[in-house]
Amino acid sequence: MTSQSKVRTYSESAKILAAPSEVFDYIDDHNKFSSHMNTASPMMGGGKMNTYVDELKGKAVGSHIKMDGKVFGIYISLDEVVTEHVPPHRKVWKTVGTPKLLIIGQYQMKVEIEPDGSGSKLTVSIDYELPKSFVWLGKLLSGWYAKWCVQQMLYGTQKYFIRIEGGEHHET
Repeated sequence: MTSQSKVRTYSESAKILAAPSEVFDYIDDHNKFSSHMNTASPMMGGGKMNTYVDELKGKAVGSHIKMDGKVFGIYISLDEVVTEHVPPHRKVWKTVGTPKLLIIGQYQMKVEIEPDGSGSKLTVSIDYELPKSFVWLGKLLSGWYAKWCVQQMLYGTQKYFIRIEGGEHHET
């Protein structure tokens, strides 16, 4: 992120019914953790993103995660690099280069996991700038989008472990 731009932040926490190591394994799989971007939804304007990981699979410092797709019929893309990877407690990644996004510009995502009784406390935060183009759209919607994105990651993680905890039973 550039030092001249104002950085905005959104952060939220949730209890997850799993051990920190299990939660970290889940969030370390970028296809699972960012699945809210990989399925068509009204929030994505009916579009969706494709996720590509390098040979390190987004699970090591220096690993790249790339995404592209269409949102509201407009092509967007980004390249992220993992900057911190401390299992089972912390993972940080940020955009590199100039992301082609509509509502936010460059950003950094941070995930922190702490033991919490019989489970874990998962905190997801995003530090972001407004986009270089569509600044008016960023001013209007970036806070709402950042909140949606963080909440999707938290709720997706909670739902995943509720399914696991409850078990997936198949009657024969």
